[in-house]
Amino acid sequence: QVQLVESGGGLVQAGGSLSLSCVASGRTFRRYALGWFRQAPGKEREFVAGISWSGENISYADFVKGRFTVSRDSAKNMVYLNMNRLNTEDTAVYYCAADHFGDGSAWDAIDYWGQGTQVTVSS
Repeated sequence: QVQLVESGGGLVQAGGSLSLSCVASGRTFRRYALGWFRQAPGKEREFVAGISWSGENISYADFVKGRFTVSRDSAKNMVYLNMNRLNTEDTAVYYCAADHFGDGSAWDAIDYWGQGTQVTVSS
């Protein structure tokens, strides 16, 4: 059974930092782009950051550039999201996603989703 499981969410004050992790299981994800999306209450799910299956291409949404860093450890089937200088608008459920042979920036054919982890930023 293929699963993506996120961890690391929680409550943090504005200006603080938080690191998310996602472990993929059930198959090897070496040929999958891995990325992060988020969904705030009342809003649509949006792309946050992604890294291609090769690790060569990394993409970020404009609203996180310079604050968030995405990385992966293909040997461990893991993807990470380090979030700095968090603000209240970053409050959302963060989802891990996998796209077979994806380039990390175009996510029109997502194969797997995680269940999400809540990130809450207080003012």
